[in-house]
Amino acid sequence: MTQITGLPASAPSELSTDFPADSRADLPVDLPVAVTGATGAQGGATARALLRAGRRVRALTRDTTSPAATELAALGAEVVRADFDDRASLTAALDGAGALFAMSTPFGTDLDTEVRQGTALLDAAATTGVRHVLFTSATNADRSTGIPHFDTKQRIEQHLAGLDLPWTVIGPAAFLDNYANDWTLESLREGVFHLPMPPGVPIAVISAETIGAFAAHVLAHPAAYSGRRIDIASQWCTGEQIAAAITAASGRPIRCEEVPLAVVETYSEDLAAMFRYFQEPGLDIDTDALHAAHPDIEWQSLESWAAGQAWDL
Repeated sequence: MTQITGLPASAPSELSTDFPADSRADLPVDLPVAVTGATGAQGGATARALLRAGRRVRALTRDTTSPAATELAALGAEVVRADFDDRASLTAALDGAGALFAMSTPFGTDLDTEVRQGTALLDAAATTGVRHVLFTSATNADRSTGIPHFDTKQRIEQHLAGLDLPWTVIGPAAFLDNYANDWTLESLREGVFHLPMPPGVPIAVISAETIGAFAAHVLAHPAAYSGRRIDIASQWCTGEQIAAAITAASGRPIRCEEVPLAVVETYSEDLAAMFRYFQEPGLDIDTDALHAAHPDIEWQSLESWAAGQAWDL
């Protein structure tokens, strides 16, 4: 599901701390980067970005025979089995890794499981000599939003900050990739893009490809990013603009239609809380300042993302 959307405010959320100097901050290129969620959107994009940069990638997955795992292996990744509920498998998978791309999600499990598995992963990293952890959270998740699956990430962030190892946290905005998943495609085939936001209200968005590029950039310069939390987004756009971009890319006329929060609540109180927060108080991320501070990142636009999708409408 969409991880984050909202209203523009002022500056990007970025917290810098004076992390103690540590030899582990220097990350030799010959050490592999362990990537969790490697067969999914964020982890997969990060693994591919690292491979393109010539880095060694150790892709962690529960199923090493899945099509996505096989594809990563063909690209040059080392694919290893790891289960968040199996500490021995985590320790073995992280042994000898120089860095870790860590992520968590309650979808498919539950909120308590997300926290338990996320902290278990970080604890394993702390005991296996991993030199830097990059945790991908959600925009503004460090602000006690009251959104259940944001607050779980805040708890994991807090646990990470208390460990004796260098870390960076990134908070991606709304996933553009969610607008091309099976659930969204059902309504798009009927000519409608549904969004639990007023059609003219801007949303901060980012593609998985851009998240991967940013993560790879951080892991190439870990010392410069140690102890920092950075929210990331490519642009602000309205539901109407998203529908227009899909229309142009697919050749199928699409209109934007708002879904009442009361309807969203019948499916998920968590997601209803998220979209309610996006409307009031809204998110705080300044994409202009973010992009100016990171000119080496190719911030993929909504239009570029839409044009690259194979729309089956």
